[in-house]
Amino acid sequence: MTGNTVVDVILDVWPNLLAMTALIGWSAFFSASEAALFSLRPRDWRALKKGNRSQRTAGRLLDDPERLLTAILFWNLVINVVYFSTASITGLQLEREAGFGETDAVVFTFLALLMIILFSEMVPKSIGMVSARRLTRLVGLPLGAAVRVVDPLMPVLQTTNLLSRRLLWPRFHPEQYLEVADLERAIKLSTTDAQLLEQEQTVLQNIVALSDMRADETMRPRLQFRSFTPPVLLRDLEGQLPPSGYLLVTDSDNDAVVGAIRLGELSDVPESHLERLAESVIYVPWFHTVANVLQQMMTRDRQVAAVVNEFGETIGILTFEDILDTIFLLDPTRSARLLNRQAIHEVEPGIWNVTGTTSLRRLARYFHTHLPVSKSVTLTGVTQEVLERLPVMGDEFEWGSFQFRVLDSPEPGLMTLELRRLPMKE
Repeated sequence: MTGNTVVDVILDVWPNLLAMTALIGWSAFFSASEAALFSLRPRDWRALKKGNRSQRTAGRLLDDPERLLTAILFWNLVINVVYFSTASITGLQLEREAGFGETDAVVFTFLALLMIILFSEMVPKSIGMVSARRLTRLVGLPLGAAVRVVDPLMPVLQTTNLLSRRLLWPRFHPEQYLEVADLERAIKLSTTDAQLLEQEQTVLQNIVALSDMRADETMRPRLQFRSFTPPVLLRDLEGQLPPSGYLLVTDSDNDAVVGAIRLGELSDVPESHLERLAESVIYVPWFHTVANVLQQMMTRDRQVAAVVNEFGETIGILTFEDILDTIFLLDPTRSARLLNRQAIHEVEPGIWNVTGTTSLRRLARYFHTHLPVSKSVTLTGVTQEVLERLPVMGDEFEWGSFQFRVLDSPEPGLMTLELRRLPMKE
């Protein structure tokens, strides 16, 4: 660069630089708004309608996501065109009036491109994803005004979008519904790796088993999760994440679980009144199948189900992650998920250690035998049913074709038993 000083150059082009800075700011606003609003889940959309004026406006915009996205893309396109036009004019002005060389002009154009990529796309979208809920308090009103400005052009823009889809992708058809047998055949044909094939078949079997597995067989029992009564403070967690990953909120008048917070999804955890972040749970009776519970979770967009008994009391919870573990873990038992232990473990020939949370269904399947009729679904329940009291270490009893001895019972629900098979009666 020759001729003018740096100060003279800046004075010559400062209106253009100021305009480019403003355009980057507006583009950043639309990019952050797009990332924030479209990263929200449906339950967050519903929560917006109970927030402040800006959040309610954002919620109404999300009721018509195609209109909102069309307006955002339109404004970003307009801003980018104006920005690059201004950058080109500025580069030519610097080259003509400020003594910039051709190389200097290329460097300026490259820096202008880098600035808009970093500060109107990458950084704002990252912030929008991380602080989505917080941004909805700020962007709703200005974004609503921007969308209303574009509304007169909306029929033309949406018609253009529809025509482009029909002309460029006219042959998309919905997939046919697959039966379980079709999935099994697809798995067998998809791989020649025996170990991988076995794992895929195990997952498929676990999925099918959900239709027979009851909620009380899979749930986290009441004694194995923590819950909190409002007001809930951050220090109540004592610096530890609950084993389920959810902060469970109970009713102020009783111990019924009414809300849950997925702590791992929060980027900013307040010091007090955490219950305000909780989403409602669904309630399912103990005898519902896990497949039915999963269907309700998907339909009603919930992540936690409270399992209740015939009196309406919460006896356990079932989370979406619990169901996924039941499907995908090689050992999907409750003992493996909650206690990190094998449900049934042979310690020496003819002697097994079993956990109290082991379901009777799994016990029967493991030993290929029929069990006596019982009201209980776990060995803990059977033990209490047979002994007619809470078990203590050393208790022995016979049930069905098995002999049991209580090895350890540090607290209710964490019992370990020794199992031996009784000799067959002639």
